[in-house]
Amino acid sequence: MDYVAAVDVGGTTMKGGFIARDGTILHFERRPTPRAEGPDRVIEAVSTFVTDLSRPRNGVQSGDPGEGRPVGVGVAVPGLVTPTHAVFAAAFGWRDVPAAAFAGPLADGDLPVALGHDVRSAGEAELAYGGGGRDVLYLPIGTGIAGAVVLSGSLYGGAGGWAGQIGHIPVWPDGAACGCGQRGCLAAYASGSAVAARCEVGSAEEVVRLVASGDARAAKVWADAVEALAVALATYTLTLDPAEIVIGGGVSLAGDVLLVPLRERLAARLSFRPAPAIRASGLGPRAGLLGAGLLAWRAASDVSPRPTT
Repeated sequence: MDYVAAVDVGGTTMKGGFIARDGTILHFERRPTPRAEGPDRVIEAVSTFVTDLSRPRNGVQSGDPGEGRPVGVGVAVPGLVTPTHAVFAAAFGWRDVPAAAFAGPLADGDLPVALGHDVRSAGEAELAYGGGGRDVLYLPIGTGIAGAVVLSGSLYGGAGGWAGQIGHIPVWPDGAACGCGQRGCLAAYASGSAVAARCEVGSAEEVVRLVASGDARAAKVWADAVEALAVALATYTLTLDPAEIVIGGGVSLAGDVLLVPLRERLAARLSFRPAPAIRASGLGPRAGLLGAGLLAWRAASDVSPRPTT
């Protein structure tokens, strides 16, 4: 059975693995994203990860002791992305990075490598494996925030393929500075990195623990994040009328600590119409990895199966 390699690049962690055609994750590993060392170092780390995953190895699939190699590679990155370039990412500060830079030695055509947007790829995985509906906003919340827009059962990319940048909607004009260069963006209040920074702790998970323990400062930061999300989602709801909003990414693991107040605050901001349903993604933080796998399967669609030895 063939498989592909996939890498999902997050602001804190890179997830990589091997994905079967039916979405089964045959191998999974994490590596830190060296964001603090600058964009060139992140590109190098992605390229190294891709190269390591593309090497032949034994025993990838249970019961198959032979040596195998992926038939394609998919790389999902944040920001503004085209199939040929990572155009811009506020999280890393890169601009116009060619897809080949992430492929390393594979850029010579040894294996097909596909580049895609992390959230749009995760949204595609939700449609393929997560039971997504026809009119849905898939909203992963991690180091940053972006959305995958599903209209009438299809992903909507917009005129330039950049639809869904909901994390940079200004929820509080002239508010907190955002890494994109604007002020008052949703991501500056509600991303995992933002709530952690405002509480001066290492992760959003720590903030959730503090909220559960009754910490007043953490509760205020969390309430501000939920309110910012409600403002942005009210705008989205009134514009595109989704049937459902699916929250993904690492922050979705907060569960009811996030979902219950978010449902209440969104309903309060929609005075004349009901709020759409809000639920956590069934795929969790691995949706982006599965989406990168779908990128790889498309890239490998014209590649003949490779024999194992």
